[in-house]
Amino acid sequence: MLNSLDLEGRPQDTRVVVAMSGGVDSSVTAALLKSQGYDVVGITLQLYDHGAATHRKGACCAGRDIHDARDVAERLGIPHYVLDYESRFRESVIDNFAASYAIGETPVPCIECNRSVKFRDLLATARELGAAALATGHYVASRRLDDGSRAMVCAADADRDQSYFLFATTQEQLDYLRFPLGDMTKPQTRELARQFGLSVADKQDSQDICFVPSGRYTDVIERMKPNALEPGDIVDLDGRVIGRHEGIVHFTIGQRRGLGIAASAPLYVIKLDAAARRVIVGPREALRMHRIALRDLNWIGNGPLDRAVGEGLELFVKVRSTRGPQPAWLRAVNGGYEVELVGGEEGVSPGQACVFYDAADGQARVLGGGFIKSAAARSPVGIPVRDANVEQPLVAAARL
Repeated sequence: MLNSLDLEGRPQDTRVVVAMSGGVDSSVTAALLKSQGYDVVGITLQLYDHGAATHRKGACCAGRDIHDARDVAERLGIPHYVLDYESRFRESVIDNFAASYAIGETPVPCIECNRSVKFRDLLATARELGAAALATGHYVASRRLDDGSRAMVCAADADRDQSYFLFATTQEQLDYLRFPLGDMTKPQTRELARQFGLSVADKQDSQDICFVPSGRYTDVIERMKPNALEPGDIVDLDGRVIGRHEGIVHFTIGQRRGLGIAASAPLYVIKLDAAARRVIVGPREALRMHRIALRDLNWIGNGPLDRAVGEGLELFVKVRSTRGPQPAWLRAVNGGYEVELVGGEEGVSPGQACVFYDAADGQARVLGGGFIKSAAARSPVGIPVRDANVEQPLVAAARL
């Protein structure tokens, strides 16, 4: 008989490791599983030198959070461990973050943290502790499939859904992970925290990048990649110099404010040329992209990826965490993969994720995704297209 976590055995005979960040979500996750009789072990990760961020609101994984996680574990009567993951977090997340910005990308460090530090390293630790599952407080759900494997689906609370940040979860990891809050809303979670008597019931959610204690991500990049803050030219789409900048890391695709340029019409950042230290700007219509080349693709849909894609797979994609999924086609092209957006999208930025779904809304299934390598506007067949961030232009195919 399966228990509430879709695992064989009675809850009291089932050990579950809970990743406890010190926030209300992971604390309620631990409390729920403990109340259901599971053998719960709480683990909190020390990910960076948290001294400077200990008292800063909006930071996660800081000293205050470790204290809160320990306090919750004590109240619940569960064992709790703090593991020093600073070196692996620095190598997998912080170094990656700085390097990505230095080449003109806009990275999403939470994705890298989830796929490497949490769902690779912490998951391995959970297995070593004899746990049958690793549970987290993420707002995403999973469902058992007919073959016994699991599918990831969006959270019931669309405003809290975190599936965009978890697209890189592999099938093996997904089968081991559990997300008890996936079918709850945030107000329900906070109410449960109050019922369990948890001190973090009204604690503010983390919002900023956890390893940026000053709130200025450029401070991290300046220390690790000083060349990324070298000045350069701001140019228009024709290559004419119309201004100067103090480093490409201060800009992202789609940015309008802070350009420091006087113009008769609004200008937006269209492309970042890190090699030439140039920021290319243009009108808003130049932001719309239709074709996206991807790297590091992860597939958690049915069957092998190439068989699923075939001559083209119709799906829905998100190119930013704050935007809704829109219809698109996924195709295998020249040994890689590309997405064509049916309606196009503005501000498609290299380094961000392109996440695949099987529906546009509701608790859609997550099919995987990849990181955006480059993007291009649509053009007639055989005519080179304007490319958002690649050395050689893509050639657009006919409208699908």
